[in-house]
Amino acid sequence: MAEEVGEAKPANLQSRSGSADAGKRVAQIRKGIDDTDSEYDREKFQERLAKLVGGVAVVSVGAATEAEMKQTKARMEDALHATRAAVEEGILPGGGTALLRCVKGLDEVKAKGDEKIGVEIVRRALQSPTKQIAKNAGQDGSVVADEVHRAEDPHGYNALTGVYEDLFAAGVIDPTKVVKSALTNAASIAGLMLTTQCLVTKTGEGEDKLPTVAGAVR
Repeated sequence: MAEEVGEAKPANLQSRSGSADAGKRVAQIRKGIDDTDSEYDREKFQERLAKLVGGVAVVSVGAATEAEMKQTKARMEDALHATRAAVEEGILPGGGTALLRCVKGLDEVKAKGDEKIGVEIVRRALQSPTKQIAKNAGQDGSVVADEVHRAEDPHGYNALTGVYEDLFAAGVIDPTKVVKSALTNAASIAGLMLTTQCLVTKTGEGEDKLPTVAGAVR
């Protein structure tokens, strides 16, 4: 039998028949997840669902030093958040490949004047992640981006192996939600920079080193 259930009060299910009552409760929670508009309620529903279907795990993180432990813990938390995001909205080929694929969509945008300049800025921005990843791996970013651009989906560049391959099969993936958020946030910051009157930037080493931002003055 089940105790009284409230918004912040869990249900304790005990059934001799095994999964009958639990199955009904799982269906009820899934319906609650679909019906609620509250992120808080959805999160609590998901926690209850995970406990009922056996989706709860405890990960113990150990390290030789406190600094190493904090870094490892941060990586584990990043992995957990990425996994949750992937469950919510699915996955895309990683390594900047998904953003690079979006460049083809810009070819259909008919723009002129300042808008055309904006489209070209977005085009270059979509290529930047792949180019930077390739550069970090010791490769020519422009060459890699061009190869990936011509490859068939979901093929891309695996920086770990240095091979162009099916990134889904290789396990090189990004959560769709993360890719969308990164692009949205980048556009928001770019818009803020274009409409602000002043920006503060860090200069390089030495007195004679000028800011590298175009149009900036010291």
